[in-house]
Amino acid sequence: MPCHDSPDLKKLDLITVLRALADPVRLDIVQRLYVLGEANCAALIGARPKSSMSHHFQVLRESGVLHTRIEGVQHHNSLRLQELEERFPGLMQSILGGADATQFRRQTSS
Repeated sequence: MPCHDSPDLKKLDLITVLRALADPVRLDIVQRLYVLGEANCAALIGARPKSSMSHHFQVLRESGVLHTRIEGVQHHNSLRLQELEERFPGLMQSILGGADATQFRRQTSS
């Protein structure tokens, strides 16, 4: 299935990831995806303008936080939790509110 290109794990940069997550809209997307696992763009946009949301999804993808799988006209988004945990151990757990470590490991091992 087609996907948007995701940056190589070795090229992920902590400052870029943190900048991407510093925006409240993007942080909301990340938190919602953490709970949902995977969601299409329409489920994550809400009442926000589609044009600005496209920018937020692009920033999250380019920073390495988000993976987007394309199925027809639908874009299905998921977090790159396992890759981010390998590159920056504990980062996403801290950002996602200190989630229970068992729950976090369960999420990253799937």
